[in-house]
Amino acid sequence: MKKLFGTDGIRGLANDLLTPELALRLGMCGAYVLTNEVHKPKIIVASDTRKSKDMLACALIAGICSVGGDVLFAGVLPTPALPHLTREYKADAAVMISASHNPMQDNGIKWFNNLGDKLSDEIEAEIEKLMASDHPFIRPIGEDIGRVIEVKRAQADYVDFLCSTCNYDLSGMKIVLDCANGAASFVAPEVFRRLNAEVFVHCNQPDGCNINKSCGSTCTESLQGFVAEQGADVGFAFDGDADRVIACDEHGNIVDGDKIMGLCAISLNKKNMLAKNTLVCTVMTNIGLKRKLKELGVNTIETSVGDRYVLEEMRSGGYNLGGEQSGHIIFSDYNTTGDGILSAIQVLNVMKAENIQLSELSEEIPIFPQILLNVEVGANSKKAAMQDIEVNKRIEQVKNELGDDGRILVRESGTEPLIRIMIEGINDDIILQKALFVAEPLIESHCGKIR
Repeated sequence: MKKLFGTDGIRGLANDLLTPELALRLGMCGAYVLTNEVHKPKIIVASDTRKSKDMLACALIAGICSVGGDVLFAGVLPTPALPHLTREYKADAAVMISASHNPMQDNGIKWFNNLGDKLSDEIEAEIEKLMASDHPFIRPIGEDIGRVIEVKRAQADYVDFLCSTCNYDLSGMKIVLDCANGAASFVAPEVFRRLNAEVFVHCNQPDGCNINKSCGSTCTESLQGFVAEQGADVGFAFDGDADRVIACDEHGNIVDGDKIMGLCAISLNKKNMLAKNTLVCTVMTNIGLKRKLKELGVNTIETSVGDRYVLEEMRSGGYNLGGEQSGHIIFSDYNTTGDGILSAIQVLNVMKAENIQLSELSEEIPIFPQILLNVEVGANSKKAAMQDIEVNKRIEQVKNELGDDGRILVRESGTEPLIRIMIEGINDDIILQKALFVAEPLIESHCGKIR
């Protein structure tokens, strides 16, 4: 069987790669592996708003129930709600049906264990092995078959939790929200209104097909315009499952994950609340952030791309803040995964504590010009492309040319058929030319196209 799990669960084209049959089998195998010591396991299931959620949820739930598991069905919720609710409800596991920032035709399935953690590579490998085997599952009958229990308070309990992380009354603040027509649509407006902010909501009318469509954290132009139009203090754009956030200051300038991590790290460090004086980030984190934090005596530790690897490093080292440039930010004092709405609240906590606008906070974090070029290759061509001699020759050439004034990072996407070329330097035009130089053999030899 082809490897199923990427850096963030299983993800692919719904009803093509990700079929109801696969979801059914995954429900059975996941429930067995994660809860085989439990007589009657309880597993939370939720989804984002994309159309294929019903098809996949029904199949997954059937698989869980067929091996005797009970399903606590929570409906549409942000992904980070599940780790919190798993602990609060003392569930044995949780499953989110979402493809995060991907277009609506894709979907995904990701599991969390009883601690609210994403699965380790070892557990994912065990599930994959079981799915490829002829393991004879014990099929309960009669009263032992699993059932579905609707959890009507799931959204309210998650909203209560988020509100509890805000240290201030937000009266007088104007906040714009771009909910990506996704899972944040039903939670984020309620949270910030409960905190007494004046809220202007954008892209919160999901119809199953408009999730992430020209909106959300990967398409912030409309958010920037809306913040300026409303004269707002700040704007926040979430992705489809609301586990990431990109902010926008009062002038309409984007404040990405690197800057959010930086301003939060600096604030926590001032209060002696940054564990071990360290921020955990990824290899994609901007040089400017790392240099600024070093000046202030704050350490940085790099991991591979993926918030699961950030969390693993945070856990092993005892750190409490980490994240990614894309807006996955983990505040482990509160939750075990990236949480877009929670991260937005922490930005507001810093703004209130410092009593200054986001633009001023953001200016403290110098950012090197950076370009990220995505080259789409065939689904089975990523490894060959990364091993291409000419590609690697050009990467080394660019690395030598940049020296200490920049860097290049070329990697496979863990969730899409893409080779990502990231270059930082002191000149936008020069780094673009260098990115195109590296992309050329990918296009010519691997049927690549820039996306």
